[in-house]
Amino acid sequence: MTACKSCALLQQFTSPPTPVRSSTFDGHWRPAIRYPLSAIRHLPSAIRHLLSAMKAMLLAAGLGARLRPLTDNLPKCMLPIAGKPVLEHNLEWLKKYGVTEVMINLYHLPQVVKDYFGDGSNWGMKVAYSLEKEILGTAGGVKNVAWFFEDNPFLVWYGDNLSTCDLGRLLQFHREKGGALTIALFQREDVTRSGILGLAEDDRVVRYLEKPGDEEVFSHWVNAGIMVLEPEVLGCIPSDRPSDFGRDVIPAMLAEGQRLFGYRMSSDEGLWWIDTPEDLQRTEQEISRRN
Repeated sequence: MTACKSCALLQQFTSPPTPVRSSTFDGHWRPAIRYPLSAIRHLPSAIRHLLSAMKAMLLAAGLGARLRPLTDNLPKCMLPIAGKPVLEHNLEWLKKYGVTEVMINLYHLPQVVKDYFGDGSNWGMKVAYSLEKEILGTAGGVKNVAWFFEDNPFLVWYGDNLSTCDLGRLLQFHREKGGALTIALFQREDVTRSGILGLAEDDRVVRYLEKPGDEEVFSHWVNAGIMVLEPEVLGCIPSDRPSDFGRDVIPAMLAEGQRLFGYRMSSDEGLWWIDTPEDLQRTEQEISRRN
C-alpha cells in the first residue's frame, strides 16, 4: 500500500466513533448491509422460538496488530465499514434474527466499545461486557463467562469479521444434525490464514487444521467464525489457561470422537475478513457496492 493511501486510511479510521446516546437516537437505522426483512418468517416456529431465546457471544478482544496504525486508537471491531463500526453491523444482524442478549469480550481500548454501545438499549438489545486482563483466546473468552449462557445452546461470533450468514438456516441445520457444535463454513481461495475443515458425506467434521501451510491444504472450506454450541462444549474448554477453538478445542473434541458438523454457507451468504488495511479497503468497497 502506498504512503498516500496509508495516510488516507489513517484519516478515515483513527477518529473514535461518536457514542450513541438515547437522547439522539431517532429510531431509524440506515443499514449498510441489506438485511433480510423476513429473515425468520420462513423458519419453523420451533426454530424462531429458539432464536428469540438464544444468547450470543461476540468475540472482540483482539489487538488487530496487522491493522496498525489504524488500531492504535480504535479497537479492530470498531473500525467503520460503510459508516458503521464492524461490531454494530454484527449486532444488527443478530437482532434481525431475534437474538437480543449479547456478551462482548474486550481487551484493547475497551472503553471505546462500552461508550458507543452502552447497555445496548438503543438497538433494542441487552449488551453485557467481559473485560479481560489478559487475552484469553477465542475459547477461553467464552469459558470465562460460562454463567451467561444458562445451560442453553448459544451462538459464538468472531466479532471483527462481517457476515451475512443465515442464522436461521444455521440453527435449523444444527438441530437436525444433533451435534455438540456446528461451524459455519465459507469457501476461500487462500486458506493459509484460516482454519480448514474436512467433512464426511453427512457434513460431520472429520479433520481440522488451523492456518495450514501451502503443502498442508486439504480443503478450501474455512471456519467462518460463527458457531452454534451446546452447553456441554463449555466442559471441553480449560479454565486454567487461555485457549482457542481452532488450535485447541475443536481438535481435542475431534480426537475424543465428539460429533461436530460443518454448515456450508451458500452463495447468497457472505463473509468479509478484516485482517489488513487492504482487507479493510476491499470490504468497504464491496459493502458499498452491494448497496
